Amino acid sequence: MESIAPLWLWVVFVVFVVTALFVDFVVLKKQGAQEVSVKQAINWSLVWVGLSFVFNVLFWFAIRDTTGSSAIANEKSLEFLTGYLIEKSLAVDNIFVFLLIFTYFAVPAAYQKRVLMIGIVGAILLRTVMILVGGWLISEFHWVLYVFGAFLVLTGLKMWWAAGQEPSLEDNPALKLLRKVLPVSKNFDGEKFWTVENGKRIATPLFMVICLVGLTDVIFAVDSIPAIFAITKDPFIVLTSNVFAILGLRAMFFLLQAAASRFHLLNYGLAVILVFIGSKMLLIDIFKIPVAVSLGVVLSILAITMIWSSKTAPNT
Repeated sequence: MESIAPLWLWVVFVVFVVTALFVDFVVLKKQGAQEVSVKQAINWSLVWVGLSFVFNVLFWFAIRDTTGSSAIANEKSLEFLTGYLIEKSLAVDNIFVFLLIFTYFAVPAAYQKRVLMIGIVGAILLRTVMILVGGWLISEFHWVLYVFGAFLVLTGLKMWWAAGQEPSLEDNPALKLLRKVLPVSKNFDGEKFWTVENGKRIATPLFMVICLVGLTDVIFAVDSIPAIFAITKDPFIVLTSNVFAILGLRAMFFLLQAAASRFHLLNYGLAVILVFIGSKMLLIDIFKIPVAVSLGVVLSILAITMIWSSKTAPNT
């Protein structure tokens, strides 16, 4: 796997991610177990989106200086932007599942941000491994692209079918397995994952939540990573667009939590995006859809779905 990004930019990216996570953990520790307000969620969301665009500008200059071509720099920065937007959009589906998990276990709002922070770190590590493996597979076996494409189309169709149904955790096999393997207390013990009852050390409901959030990360990584490979094969762009989308996940969760009812039809739009990206992959050797067109299609689908959701929201 080869990347157009220079080595120093890889170093800058790693340093930035480590620094960002450190700052986020420090802020989280200082705040303690308290609920995140909508204002805080908006401010942090703007910060993460802004940093993503700043990084893309830096990426543009790095590619231009490396290749000596503004045209190549434009193309690669557009690939990053498109990948970032797709991953950010698909992250919305993660958030709706997180909302379901938190509601099912009645997780106090003050404890939710710690769970999300741990989930974000786990998602970054997991996706890094999956991206490297996926990139190697594509470079060695071109036909894997068709497998990814077919998988995305089927996933999109399944998502469309399930969008209008009421989600439930009652029949979740992972939850049933966890309950059989682990004794779990009936009540939370602050932000602890383990507690002691009758002299025995057992898991708290918060530990169950962490396990399910981790499982959700795995499931959605399987969906979203093939989607970005339809836009670019450069491992640097695939990784950075994924990570920057994930970094703002905690803030976006609390933002969408307050407005979940206004985006009740968004899953239909995400389903269409997956089918489009999957079809783009399946047609890659017949007709290559330009990145700018892909970006326009994704933006249009999101805009239409959000407007549609707002006009048909239950509370309007």
